Amino acid sequence: MPTMDNAKILIMSTHGFEQSELEYPLEHLKKAGATVHVATPDGKPIRGWDEKDWGKSVDADLKISEVKVDEYNALVLPGGQINPDVLRVEENAIQLVRNFVSSGKIVAAICHAPWLLIEAGVIKGREATSYHSIRTDMENAGAKWIDAEIAIDNGIITSRSPKDLKAFVAKIIEEVREGDHQRKSLSAA
Repeated sequence: MPTMDNAKILIMSTHGFEQSELEYPLEHLKKAGATVHVATPDGKPIRGWDEKDWGKSVDADLKISEVKVDEYNALVLPGGQINPDVLRVEENAIQLVRNFVSSGKIVAAICHAPWLLIEAGVIKGREATSYHSIRTDMENAGAKWIDAEIAIDNGIITSRSPKDLKAFVAKIIEEVREGDHQRKSLSAA
């Protein structure tokens, strides 16, 4: 059973992430003892969106294309409208989500970030939640959408919005401590 002191967690994002949805997990996963890296498309700092305007920048540790899945226990996907919409057309980002899922790693997506799970073809048949405005997208992709602060289906964690961040991060910590999850292959057919 892994401990948080030897856990390594990746946050994948680009410009326009919801400020709290990247900063809160980054801070609290580190406080729990994990090593946390931020991967961006070009390995450069990214700027958040803080409710109604551009927010602060966050430094990157590496490029998405440089990530080695086997070095990490979990992948965290912050939302906001801009960030996941940009990333879902980046093949490296979508392939990274697929690789984390197929490797049995924890994948956690909040707010609009489940768009990345849809694009990666890994949400069909799974119980999940999201920001309410993408419920139809989730259901059309085959998710069993529920209105709850957390939905978990075999190590894939989804959450609705910044108001659910405390529960979201607590569930990431719990799942990382459980270890990798064996998953049936689900496609987005």
